[in-house]
Amino acid sequence: MGLTIGIDVGGTKIAAGVVDADGTIVARTHRDTPADSVDATAGAIIAAAAELIAEHEVTGVGIGAAGFVSSDRSTVLFAPNLAWRDEPLGARVAEQLKIPVVVENDANAAAWGEFAFGAARDVEHMVCITVGTGIGGGVVIDGELLRGAHGVAAELGHMRVVPGGHRCGCGARGCWEQYASGRALVREARAQAESGSLAAAQMLSVCGITDPAELTGPMITDAASAGDPCAMELLDDLGRWLGEGLASIATLFDPTTIVIGGGVSAAKQLLMKSAQVAFERHLPAKANRPHPSFGLAELGNDAGLIGAADLARRPIPAK
Repeated sequence: MGLTIGIDVGGTKIAAGVVDADGTIVARTHRDTPADSVDATAGAIIAAAAELIAEHEVTGVGIGAAGFVSSDRSTVLFAPNLAWRDEPLGARVAEQLKIPVVVENDANAAAWGEFAFGAARDVEHMVCITVGTGIGGGVVIDGELLRGAHGVAAELGHMRVVPGGHRCGCGARGCWEQYASGRALVREARAQAESGSLAAAQMLSVCGITDPAELTGPMITDAASAGDPCAMELLDDLGRWLGEGLASIATLFDPTTIVIGGGVSAAKQLLMKSAQVAFERHLPAKANRPHPSFGLAELGNDAGLIGAADLARRPIPAK
């Protein structure tokens, strides 16, 4: 239970850190992500880990990767924003570092971080939703991550909520993340602004811009926090979509706690209040079942790094 390294591989940045058994990051480094090159990405991961290994005695490396990861936690089957296709990332990195390496889906790693050390550290059943550009998800049942038969379970953002709805990057239509994510928030805000809405024009003024194409999620959140009616309504709608989807997820997994993180969660109660109202309204048999608690993620952008490092300490569950 000594030191391990956690590596969070994003589309533009590779964040790495040495983490102790209490979930504390004791050293950090980072590299840019050369996203269009499999070899260069592996090289950057290896270089970041080697830098930390040179200064610390570690027992393993955990890598959080955005994509489908095989059930043996070694191969990235597919990554939407990187060049990985059936990439044996774990074996490649382990061969160079001469140390055990496990690979985990990045949302699973973040969920595990919150489960082990963050907002869900006192429960055995939890769902973690990261609401950013899209929606990531992780599920812990009886203290174990839900990975599924092939390692690709808990892709919660791609639960279909609107048949024939907006086209998603996964190729399907009507996925939850097309209605309850940062991308959805910006799409709706720009559409209102382009329609000539006076309320949306006022929101643009609060954001300090005139072109709707310049709108970003953080701008809308800041405007809502400042009391702008249009931005507040947009976040209220987003929260409603979030709560409705979470009601379905609670029906499937019966968690003790639902943890919400990601960039959009910075809106906090502007988002959470409407999400909880919609959740209570749409939860089946709501009068005859325990309701999960809601909480905001505590580890921020470090959740994936910390979770990946802790998973490197744990053996792969036997099938």
